[in-house]
Amino acid sequence: MLIAAACGGSGAPTDETTNETKIAESFSQALSDAEIVALAYDPDYFAPAGFFVDDRAETTIRSYSLHHVLDESNSYELCTNDLVEAQAWEQADNDSRAVSGYYVTSIENERYFEFVRELDYTQDLGNITEPTSPGYARVFKCDYADRNGVDRNMLDGYSGMLTADAGATTSLREFIEYLWQFRFFNVQRKAVIESQSSRVGDDLAHTLLLAFVVNQGSGHCDRVDINEWRFTRSSASGEVTRDFETIRSFEAQLVEGVPQICD
Repeated sequence: MLIAAACGGSGAPTDETTNETKIAESFSQALSDAEIVALAYDPDYFAPAGFFVDDRAETTIRSYSLHHVLDESNSYELCTNDLVEAQAWEQADNDSRAVSGYYVTSIENERYFEFVRELDYTQDLGNITEPTSPGYARVFKCDYADRNGVDRNMLDGYSGMLTADAGATTSLREFIEYLWQFRFFNVQRKAVIESQSSRVGDDLAHTLLLAFVVNQGSGHCDRVDINEWRFTRSSASGEVTRDFETIRSFEAQLVEGVPQICD
């Protein structure tokens, strides 16, 4: 569920020629620890400029919820190219939820079908001034991505089939950056420091360089984990796999609102 989306730009670069000339670059030009800490503690920073931002993050001014419709076991995200089938799945999903909503409209793009409902929170004391809020439910189009069989609780392993624009670096980048906006990590703060495309042989790859601030208790500095989340798309099959690695850690803290690295 997404209550507020990541920000930092209105989309990834679309110049494939430029991207292809830069894919060999690594994170060697990453920011210093002090610069990373400044971003990690900045409440207004989530991702670098150019990071893909979902349409709703730019056009919705009210609080909202957003989710992808799951199969009956709640294990993986569904996909179909049929609007009628997608709508039936969404209706069943809405009927099963603790807070259901009345249907407003539906939209579609090259990635997904989306169904808009106004969710009723009249019994929710925390929402007295705004008794309803919009809820968006999405079903991926199989022509774009198939997430059948993806274990959403795992950071490593199979991450689905990306079928759209098989050879386009931008397509993989936007797919990964889109999914990031729906991934929960139980940490105090999280930030995308860099988002970078590369190649592994004939396969496309994309890496998110992440900074996580982990609270270590009162009287202790926070631990800052620097992580690489690497995604590779097979040029032969379209299969996307992921690999998560913490590459280093150090400690930092806020001193009178100013982030500092601990000795």
